[in-house]
Amino acid sequence: MNLARLDLNLVVALRALLEERNVTRAGQRVGLSQPAMSAALARLRRHFGDDLLARVGGHYELTALGQVLLDRTSTACDLLERLFASQAEFDPARERREFRLVASDYAVAVFGTELARLVHAEAPGIRLRFTKTPITVIDETGSLLSAADGLLMPHGVVSGFPATDLYDDRWVFLAADDHPDIGDRLTREDLARLPWVTYQRTYDAPAVRQLGMLGIEPRAEVSVDSFQSLPLLVAGTRRIALVQERLARLLAPVTPVRVLEPPYEAVPLRQALWWHPVHTHDAAHIWLRETAARVGRRLAGAPGT
Repeated sequence: MNLARLDLNLVVALRALLEERNVTRAGQRVGLSQPAMSAALARLRRHFGDDLLARVGGHYELTALGQVLLDRTSTACDLLERLFASQAEFDPARERREFRLVASDYAVAVFGTELARLVHAEAPGIRLRFTKTPITVIDETGSLLSAADGLLMPHGVVSGFPATDLYDDRWVFLAADDHPDIGDRLTREDLARLPWVTYQRTYDAPAVRQLGMLGIEPRAEVSVDSFQSLPLLVAGTRRIALVQERLARLLAPVTPVRVLEPPYEAVPLRQALWWHPVHTHDAAHIWLRETAARVGRRLAGAPGT
């Protein structure tokens, strides 16, 4: 496919047509008359050899190919918008813009709060928007990154995209302060017999895989979509939970829980900031990554911060 021979305006028209499923509304959305949008639809149909929109009764529905193109067109438009928004220079003290970062509540609590403090002090016109990591992150990393400025995610979950390492963390266990069945330390037998509170997504996959390799099958009594909720669901119960040490130390003072070492050598956790390659040489994103790296060094206690 030769891009030089394509009219990229058709990408915008295609997205509007597929999302609106109505020629008139699609035209109004992109500023084209109804005849002009009908002509664009005809060109798109010839290009793809498919109707894309099929009339069913008094309305249009997407064909099978149209349904496939719906997500791809959205991703393409997001990438094009970000490509043409690239900057050669970026002055954080004077710029006004928003960065969208995809992150778990753990990453926001441990890293995002520190990043927001630094940005507040050095770049008052910059806004940060943290959005929750979707459950589809592993299978749809590319499309996710095409619509965001970065993804906060440990190594071992996603791959194939550029990343900058931020800080290291460890896995520890939480138990109630007054847990009746646990002494000063956990045993593997404790892990097998006690009820668990588990994080219900797969972002902690390396830690979960390690448990499986050790023959430990957590008996999940409660499953929750929030790392920060784990201490609250452990307190005052016989449950235990596996959580990142930095978050555990942050929340332990306000929750009646104990932080306990795993009865095995737990895999380490290295948090990173991942981005789409289209951002690699953009001045604004270079500043964002450098600022994130500074925050990471502060968290790690490295010299030179």
